[in-house]
Amino acid sequence: MNRNKMMMTALGLGAAYLMRNKESRDKLKGQFNDFAGTAKTGGNRQATASNNKKGGMLTNFFS
Repeated sequence: MNRNKMMMTALGLGAAYLMRNKESRDKLKGQFNDFAGTAKTGGNRQATASNNKKGGMLTNFFS
């Protein structure tokens, strides 16, 4: 029970930090978009870059 409480506290603190810090949100969003693009294209970085310009997996969530 105590472990779950600590995990939820850490998650809440991380979410609060991301809500206040735009640079961190943008960095995390870029990492998720790169990961999603790499998974879809099998490692093709050029395709990943074009996906990021259009908006990626978390664009609506972090905007």
